[in-house]
Amino acid sequence: MAVSSPDLKAFLLATPFFGGLSDASLDLLVSMLVERRFDAGATIVAEGEPGRSMFIVHSGDLVVSKLGDSGRSIRMSNLEPGDFFGEMTLIEMQNRSATVVAENATVLYELTARNLYTYYKADIHAYVIVMQNINRELCRRLRRADRRIAELSFHASE
Repeated sequence: MAVSSPDLKAFLLATPFFGGLSDASLDLLVSMLVERRFDAGATIVAEGEPGRSMFIVHSGDLVVSKLGDSGRSIRMSNLEPGDFFGEMTLIEMQNRSATVVAENATVLYELTARNLYTYYKADIHAYVIVMQNINRELCRRLRRADRRIAELSFHASE
């Protein structure tokens, strides 16, 4: 179901994804979101599957994992309210890079690639802001990954 509420709008404004949008641009984007509810243990997206949407976490806790070379699932990170995931498939049009599982009852808001394209056609300025917000978050994640790799390399050489 599509959503629209002042509480949701206030929540979304506080997330990195929606920062800097005008009220009208935010209303348009919010009107494109679809609420999705998942029970504890549900797989939201699976590594390797096609993906054509991203998700904003409204409530719940999720675990992001990847399959290692041995076939073992490796926990990569946690997601909580205000975080978003799945944006990589919207940028590079590749399959899902990781699996995301709900640790408890979860409410997500989904934005499809088709709706994002509609947003681009309707308000290119706001679209650029959204893409900058996504890129900023991807840079933060890359910096965290760089730190983790450096720490692992340091400990491996001890």
